[in-house]
Amino acid sequence: MEHCDGENSAKRPNLSDGGGSEDRLSALPDDVLIHILLKLLDVAVAARTSVLSSRWRRLWTLLPELNFPSPSDPQHIRLALTAHEAPALHRLSVYFIDATAESVAAWLPMAARRLSGNLLLINTAPHNETEDEAAEGGALELPCFENATSIHLELGYLGLAVPPLGEFAGLTELFLACIKLHGPCKLGEAVSSLRCPSLQRLTVSDAWGMGNFNIHSESLKKLKLINVHQLQQLTVMTPALIHLNVTSCFSSSHNLPVANISAPQLVSLDWADHYDPRFTQLGKMENLECLSPYPFLVCGRGDSAHELNSSCVRLLQRFELIRSLSLLLAYTTQDTPNKQYLMEDIKRLPDLTHLALYINPAGHSFGASVFHLLRMCTGVRNLVLTFYSAPHHPEAQTPCPSGCACDQPPNWKTEQLALDRLREVEIWHLRATEHEAALVKQLFEWETVLEKMTVYFHCSVTKSTAKKFWRMLRNFSRPGVRMIGRRVA
Repeated sequence: MEHCDGENSAKRPNLSDGGGSEDRLSALPDDVLIHILLKLLDVAVAARTSVLSSRWRRLWTLLPELNFPSPSDPQHIRLALTAHEAPALHRLSVYFIDATAESVAAWLPMAARRLSGNLLLINTAPHNETEDEAAEGGALELPCFENATSIHLELGYLGLAVPPLGEFAGLTELFLACIKLHGPCKLGEAVSSLRCPSLQRLTVSDAWGMGNFNIHSESLKKLKLINVHQLQQLTVMTPALIHLNVTSCFSSSHNLPVANISAPQLVSLDWADHYDPRFTQLGKMENLECLSPYPFLVCGRGDSAHELNSSCVRLLQRFELIRSLSLLLAYTTQDTPNKQYLMEDIKRLPDLTHLALYINPAGHSFGASVFHLLRMCTGVRNLVLTFYSAPHHPEAQTPCPSGCACDQPPNWKTEQLALDRLREVEIWHLRATEHEAALVKQLFEWETVLEKMTVYFHCSVTKSTAKKFWRMLRNFSRPGVRMIGRRVA
């Protein structure tokens, strides 16, 4: 036994400069031990393994990824970065609770010099979305990350100042959320090709201080602007852009916003925002396939409701041919008085083959609205209906009062409609209501070549109710239609 132990010890690589015998775990190669430490997902826990033996003492400093879970200590982050000895830092993740700009600035420049991969910084803090508060407080000066490939900042409404100089040469993805931008350098200047030559994906969400956003990028492929408060002017010059999402950026503006978009390769456009072709120039979009406009209010009161829907109507009229349209149909509560039926504002739809409708019925009938849209796109081949609402409550089963505007026109169930190209239907979050049954029954009346219908019941629907409703749907269908029923967990 002694001979064998000695032989094994002789063959074992000398992986430690510490004296004495090592346990088998400590005898593993460095890369294996580092992989084990990475599984701990906490730099402090990994560093505490130094007490095991001299073999482990400096291993944590070789980690290619450093993770600081909430609540992180800025001093510990700075000391860890100082001690870090790995050839490269591929990922740095930091989670704060109500951090200050000064506490982040204490270590961020050091991280910028070392990082050659991904930065994830999340600061959780309460917020008040007012213009005055957005201008208050100091700002975190973002250093130039020359070698970082991805930066994800959720700052909890800390101030952020982008650097006026320097190149983010390797940056391909930038995500900014819950920020208050400070000058003098504007974000658009920092993310354009001159300083971000490799940027492909940019997301700005819930941001203040971006009255103007002007980006010129040869590399950008995906741009999302969501809740960029009080945006006044938007200029996007992006010859490689494929997907553009602008949501709730202009709605709070006191003046008419101006937008100029040049994206000739654009494939997908989500424009859930104010749209007026007099002030919003979308340029040539000959490759556009997917369109998602502002939600449409089915019933409402007075001129304000028509004006609310005007952005959606104008955008639908802007395009003659697309492959896919996604449209949200919103309904007011049943107790809203003097409602008008507004679907007639939609006079035509683009020529399309795929239609996805997201319906928030609030207890209303929606068959007439769906019928109104389908008779304008009889060439549709794929139809997806997704129902959503507040948590299940009795109102969802309560029929509308007699004469409710939502059931206009009243003869939609007897009108002739030939969907002679409809091949597949998907229905999501079905709640087994009378309104849903009425619509599905009519779909089978209108279709002539349907091959498949898939139904996903809402999780609130009991198994017995789902089975009963499913048998009714199967009775509606004609032979040859493949029917698939599932219950969403």
